[in-house]
Amino acid sequence: MKSIPHPIQYQGSKRNLAAAILGYFPKDVDRLIEPFAGSAAISIAAAARQLAARYAINDVNKPLVELLRLMVEQPTETADYYEQIWNGQLTEDSPSHYYQMRDAFNRSQDPRLFLYLLARCVKGAVRYNADGMFNQSPDKRRKGTRPATMRNNIFGVSALLQGKSAFSALDYRDVLRTVTTDDLVYMDPPYQGVCGEHDSRYLSGIDHHEFVLALEELNERGIAYVVSYDGRRGDKAFGELLPSYLELSRIELLAGRSSQSTLLGRTEMTYESLYLSPVLVQKRTLPALRSHAIPIQPHYVPEANALYA
Repeated sequence: MKSIPHPIQYQGSKRNLAAAILGYFPKDVDRLIEPFAGSAAISIAAAARQLAARYAINDVNKPLVELLRLMVEQPTETADYYEQIWNGQLTEDSPSHYYQMRDAFNRSQDPRLFLYLLARCVKGAVRYNADGMFNQSPDKRRKGTRPATMRNNIFGVSALLQGKSAFSALDYRDVLRTVTTDDLVYMDPPYQGVCGEHDSRYLSGIDHHEFVLALEELNERGIAYVVSYDGRRGDKAFGELLPSYLELSRIELLAGRSSQSTLLGRTEMTYESLYLSPVLVQKRTLPALRSHAIPIQPHYVPEANALYA
């Protein structure tokens, strides 16, 4: 299989875990719905594997969703605009150019400017201040994805999703109300338990209790869904486990070595939890599911390493 296009550099993207996550998806999905799409890494990877006929891509971050739409529906114009902005940093002080583009984006919310900022900002790490303004600094060691590479990635995403995707910037609960039993929902909500009530990586967070109620309603309606939610680094857990009464199956996915621990001279692995809804488990019995899915317990079982064997 050809490499999967990845135009949006987005820290926290599920791009590196996509293959493992998609291993728990049923085949021949009518519509894959992402209420917390982010960079849409899961939808893009699913489209590359032809796992669904249609895709519903939603995120409350409107410029981000509009950027995804432009790449899919207007790839030439989007790639041309990126090249123009990228070339602008070659004729003047590069960091100053970035800050000018950042100010222009915060004033206009133009998604085409956002693509350059995402490509050039430090570690692809999105950061917002308390007023919702993008405030991440430029990476002074690099100038961001080269235009030719970006163009190939944009056209790759367009080829995968054009004519079969719908885009929206709604509250996730509004999206879930439209879901049917023919759909599969993948949810990767703002990460829990990392930065307290305000996480600068997200425009807005979600309430844990309200999210649990939304999952309970999906169960009552017979909806199949997958959730990436909590995780751990070494023995330290991040976020609240989803409650056992939802009757979800939980898998731990090995996300790799913790760079933060490495800087501190420790070797610790990071794991992320993947939850499968009861309907999904009933719809499709996977050998991997029988081997690695575990009932929700108040502890973690790092047995999902075998997913990468």
